[in-house]
Amino acid sequence: MLLTGPAGAAGAAAGAAPGLPWGVWPAVLFVACFVMGLVAVPAGIGGGTLFVPIVGSFLPFHLDFVRGAGLLVALASALSAGPTLLRNGLGSLRLALPLAVLASAASIFGALLGLAMPVAAVQMLLGVLVLGIVALMFFSKRSEFPEVPRPDVLSQALALNGIFLDRATGQTVHWQVHRTLPGLAVFAGIGVLAGMFGIGAGWANVPALNLLMGAPLKVAAGTSGVVLSLVDSSAAWVYINQGAVLPMIAVPSVLGMMLGARIGARLLDVLRGAVIRRLVITVLLFAGLRALLKGAGVWP
Repeated sequence: MLLTGPAGAAGAAAGAAPGLPWGVWPAVLFVACFVMGLVAVPAGIGGGTLFVPIVGSFLPFHLDFVRGAGLLVALASALSAGPTLLRNGLGSLRLALPLAVLASAASIFGALLGLAMPVAAVQMLLGVLVLGIVALMFFSKRSEFPEVPRPDVLSQALALNGIFLDRATGQTVHWQVHRTLPGLAVFAGIGVLAGMFGIGAGWANVPALNLLMGAPLKVAAGTSGVVLSLVDSSAAWVYINQGAVLPMIAVPSVLGMMLGARIGARLLDVLRGAVIRRLVITVLLFAGLRALLKGAGVWP
C-alpha cells in the first residue's frame, strides 16, 4: 500500500497539472487540512465535511480515494479535539454514546453502499443533503439555547443532561434533552449517510442534537466531535478493506487536520454561540454548492 502511494498520487496529479511534481500535493493537502481543522471543530461538523467536497473538487484525486481519506481526516480531527471538549464540559460522553452506537453500525452499511454508487451520483446527493441542512439551520429560531420544557422518560433514565460554563458570556448553562427516541432513529440514518459519502457525520450531528433533541449549540458542537470519533472508525475500515485509502493523500491530510483541530477546540471555548452558528452555515453552504455543481458537471 505504501509503495503504490507515490505512484497513485503522481498519476492523479499529472492528469490535472502536467509537469507538476507529485511531492507538491502532500504539502498542499497538509496546509489545506490545517485550515479546515481550525474551522471544523468550532463548527462541530468534522473535518471530512469540508475535506471531501473541497479536495474532491479542487485537487486532482479520484473521489473514492478522497472519501476514504475523508473518514480518516474526520476521525483524526475528532480524536484530537475530543479530550479538550470533554475537559471543558462542551462534549457529553453520556449523550454521545447511545447515539454513536447506532450510527456506527449503520455507517458500515452506508460505506458499502457508497463504494457501489457512481461518483457523479454521490457528489450530487452530497450537495443536496448538505444544502438541505443549511436551509434547516438558517430558518431555525432559538438554536443557540433551545427551550426544553421537560426531558422525556428515556433521557431521564439515561441521565442525558449536564452543566457547562459559557466562557464567552460567563454564564453557567444547565441543559437537558428531549425527543430521545426520534433522535436515536435520526442518528441511525445519519450513520448510513456518513459512511456513504465518506464525510463523517458532523454535518448532520449538530442540527440533530441542537434542533431536534434540544441541546445548546455549543454542547451539540462539542458532543458531535465525540460521536465522530466512534462513527468514523467503523466506516473507515470498509474503505481500507476495499483499497480506497491512498497513504499519499491520507497521511498529510490527517496530520494537518489534527494540528488544526487542537487549536480549533480552544476556539470553540471562547467563541459565542451565534458566531458558531454563522460559521456552520457558511462552510456548509460553500461545501454543498461545490459538491452539487461538481456532480452535475456545471463546475468541473
